[in-house]
Amino acid sequence: MPTEVHLLARAGKRMLRWVGLGGAEGKMRDNAENWLELADKVWHYRRDQLSEGERQDLLGRINALRQAYRDRADAGKLKLLIEELEGTLRRTGGKIYPKSALVENVEFFLVAAIVILGIRTYFVQPFKIPTNSMWPSYYGMTPQAFPNPADEPGLVAKAARLLAYGAWPVRVDAPADGEITMPVGSVGQGRAYVQYRNVPGRSWLVFPTTVKEYTLFVGEQPVTFTVPQDFDFEWAVLDAFFPPEARSHEPASVDLAKIWAAQDARRSEHDGRLGLLRTGRQVHRGERAMAFDILTGDQLFVDRISYHFVRPQVGQGFVFRTGNIPGIARSFGDQYYIKRLIGVPGDTIQIKEPVVWRNGAPIAGAEAFQKNAQRIDRYGGYQNGMAENGAQYLLNPDEKLAVPDGSYFAMGDNSANSADGRYWGFVPAKDVAGKPLFIYYPFTKHWGPSK
Repeated sequence: MPTEVHLLARAGKRMLRWVGLGGAEGKMRDNAENWLELADKVWHYRRDQLSEGERQDLLGRINALRQAYRDRADAGKLKLLIEELEGTLRRTGGKIYPKSALVENVEFFLVAAIVILGIRTYFVQPFKIPTNSMWPSYYGMTPQAFPNPADEPGLVAKAARLLAYGAWPVRVDAPADGEITMPVGSVGQGRAYVQYRNVPGRSWLVFPTTVKEYTLFVGEQPVTFTVPQDFDFEWAVLDAFFPPEARSHEPASVDLAKIWAAQDARRSEHDGRLGLLRTGRQVHRGERAMAFDILTGDQLFVDRISYHFVRPQVGQGFVFRTGNIPGIARSFGDQYYIKRLIGVPGDTIQIKEPVVWRNGAPIAGAEAFQKNAQRIDRYGGYQNGMAENGAQYLLNPDEKLAVPDGSYFAMGDNSANSADGRYWGFVPAKDVAGKPLFIYYPFTKHWGPSK
């Protein structure tokens, strides 16, 4: 029988045994094959180190089991011969057999690591959505606020939410009596942000990282807490303190600016842009001032093989490396980003809010394009870049952008909150990593095939 046919037949028989269809005799024959393979390895590696008696004993046991295997002996006889061979291997195997549990575990994990690295490098790579630039198609970290203490999950619910959603609780208690306020600042274009500072912190309580430290005031007393760098705290503020009717459902920084302006917020004496946002919430010392959970971003598998054979298509989710994009690499180094592919080499792109135009017509090829154009289902529409915030391209409806050879142009679905191609230009074709395949965590309505 040709070798490849023999291997296929053997693999087929093993599959039947794994699913319980091979019977006791089939399992014992499979066991005999494994012992013969190990015995041959000991013979070839150690026969020159064995005495003549040991060599004869080992070779005799091997030949006896092999002949019984060829003669299709019953399971009982095979089991007896395997036990006799195993005793001889214990005396003659040296470092090959028997192996300690530590050695076996180390070998197992090394092989597993090699397999995982190979799959990750060439086929499927896990990827976590870091920000909300692709919201609501893909979620970055999002808040779930609990305006009323009675709404906060208990201990068991916290554990369940951590497992299902990666929910990490943030709880802030009042150090004094008074109204909750927070310092905010404007960055132009009708946007405002709660003031913070970057401080050293820990990721997963172990790995050094940088986090954002916020300060709230209860009366005149400050209270501080930290959140991850990519977390949109303004979103949490709106959900915690301002009812939906007080908001316009634009990006959180825009809604926050409108609420702040409507309050005629006090201006700081040392900086005319700074002031205090009043929440209207009065609390007593020891009461909960603010409570929210940080829900982890979507975690997905990226198909790394398709783009080696098929050209990326406009409208697809688009994962790429940033090391050769100066506008990103200067500040954030070489990372993986996800955006939506807007233009391929030779295309001409325009933004006539809220629609992206490609080659003189409204862009097509993705559900997100249509929903942004109609501003429905929480899609806010595509916006021109803002020069005061660092945008370099597509700053007005009349500007056209040609995509050069060897490059792609990409944007976030949440363009009002996305630093994308409008700011840093084009993605080199060589840095394209793949397309989103499947959201495997957290277990929300997003779980399943990627959009």
